[in-house]
Amino acid sequence: MCGIVAAVTQRNIINFLLESIQRLEYRGYDSSGLALINKNNNFIRVRCIGKVSQLIKKTKNKKLFGKIGLAHTRWATHGKVSEENTHPHISSHIAIVHNGIIENSFQLRLFLEKQGYIFYSDTDTEVIVHLLHWEQKKTGKSLLEAMHNSLIRLHGNYSMVVMDTHNSSRLIAVCSGSPLIIGLGIGENFIASDQIALLNITKRFIYLKEGDIAIVQPEQTQIFNKHNSIVQRKIIQSDIQYECVKKGKYKHYMEKEIYEQPTSIRNTLKHCLKNNKTIDFPELGVQEKNIFLHLEHIQIVACGTSYHAAMVSKHWFESIANIPCDVEVASEFSSRKLAVRKKSFFITLSQSGETADTLTALRISKKLGYLGNLTICNMKGSSLVQESDNCLLTKAGIEIGVASTKSFTTQLTVLLMLVAKIVSIKQKKNDIEKKIVKILNILPYRIEEILKKNQEIKNIAKKLYHTKNMIFLGRRDQYPIAMEGALKLKEISYIHAEAYPSGELKHGPLALIDKNIPIIITAPNNSLIEKTKKNIQEICSRGGLIYIFSDAEMNLEKNITLFKVPYVEEIIAPIFYIIPLQLLAYYIALSKGTNIDQPRNLAKSVTVE
Repeated sequence: MCGIVAAVTQRNIINFLLESIQRLEYRGYDSSGLALINKNNNFIRVRCIGKVSQLIKKTKNKKLFGKIGLAHTRWATHGKVSEENTHPHISSHIAIVHNGIIENSFQLRLFLEKQGYIFYSDTDTEVIVHLLHWEQKKTGKSLLEAMHNSLIRLHGNYSMVVMDTHNSSRLIAVCSGSPLIIGLGIGENFIASDQIALLNITKRFIYLKEGDIAIVQPEQTQIFNKHNSIVQRKIIQSDIQYECVKKGKYKHYMEKEIYEQPTSIRNTLKHCLKNNKTIDFPELGVQEKNIFLHLEHIQIVACGTSYHAAMVSKHWFESIANIPCDVEVASEFSSRKLAVRKKSFFITLSQSGETADTLTALRISKKLGYLGNLTICNMKGSSLVQESDNCLLTKAGIEIGVASTKSFTTQLTVLLMLVAKIVSIKQKKNDIEKKIVKILNILPYRIEEILKKNQEIKNIAKKLYHTKNMIFLGRRDQYPIAMEGALKLKEISYIHAEAYPSGELKHGPLALIDKNIPIIITAPNNSLIEKTKKNIQEICSRGGLIYIFSDAEMNLEKNITLFKVPYVEEIIAPIFYIIPLQLLAYYIALSKGTNIDQPRNLAKSVTVE
């Protein structure tokens, strides 16, 4: 969603602010702005709608100078896309940038208007900055004390950074339900909503925790927890290389990340395998493994692509480990009365670890009597990792493209290993674990093999990019893959796509079939292949245009195109079969000329509910 960058230094920071928020463009945004305190101790603010490149143009001839400043990319929530609604917002001597939502902003706005404040925007952010000013003016106390008093009045999830011309050598940062990190430099310090913004200047980060307030100065930082006590937060040394956030030889980040999947899976396996033979999750201890021994049910909660990974794992938990598993969308889990199964274990999935709905579900789950909880996540310092009892880290590396690819396949890799490990612990034998490890070790090579068939998929994309609707079909563990394939297409090409279990055709969707709606089918040569072939015949007889991804032999009629997929073991087929669907979505979007890495209306990290 929105992106925050701030710095307090001993040098001019205008170029740093512009370059850093440009690195946050992938999060999704519609406008951007910055504010500095100049040599005369006055605010200089520049804002515009559109890309950060527009902001760069707008600042080019202004000869801006400041040693302290804020910058922001905005994804509209309160108020339309306009320069007036763009951050930073100012009230007298206070400037602010803010991520998240203030749920009671309307009531606070009415109160502040009665106090004489004039609002120039429709945002909830301007409410915060006027409230801070009112609190400080009323009490005559420091901005920090005004911040404490103001936070009591704010309802919602948010993070913010505040700058004050009355004390131009420090920034105040607040973290409450939306991520914020401090980057540590030498004689200068930085704040951002994402470490990507800061990787070119520092590798040392402090992840603020829920309720933290930080005072950040050039030479030091001071952090107060939600109880207003001074605390020391752990400094984390990032192992992410700045080069990872460059596209290199690829046209788009999404293309790069599709082709990085063999490496990402290898890195994940390396992290989770001991001597490349047995599964050993380094994040888990004996106590957690004892929970695996006693659990009788799995509850998984996730959103979007992570939800589809969870749906695949439901098949694995039940068919391999014989453990009942329920999967639910996080926003639905959090909005209804829940009945917890006996000896149930709670799992969340997230690429960013900052998904607001998933965080809410985790917090609710802690009050419901689950045996314990575990998150599978790609970001080790994220809110979800910090708040979960246990975590398993995927090693996908930084994922810039809004449409997730390598995070999906590494999540599935970890989930399959988790299933195997639980079976070994509960059954006290490791035959299944050995088999799965052997198959997973071969998987990256298999994916490299299918990536070489990209030209064939390009040819299919050229036939499909003009269509307005598509249907994706799959059976059993291929149904979630059909769902993920349809989602990828919708996200980046804006083509309407629906996914159905193949066996559901006769129960309604068959009415949609005609020569204008392409049907995409994933059909591994397994025990269900004959049923799938019958579905194919049903579509053919109604003139449907069919594209099949399969390793099985098919009777090809004139309206059928077969993409021959190399053989893979049935257990890893879901991880494997998503690769050609990712490529298909990418090449269709490429033909349409859409903004593949930053699709309209979407954000990488959904930090508001």
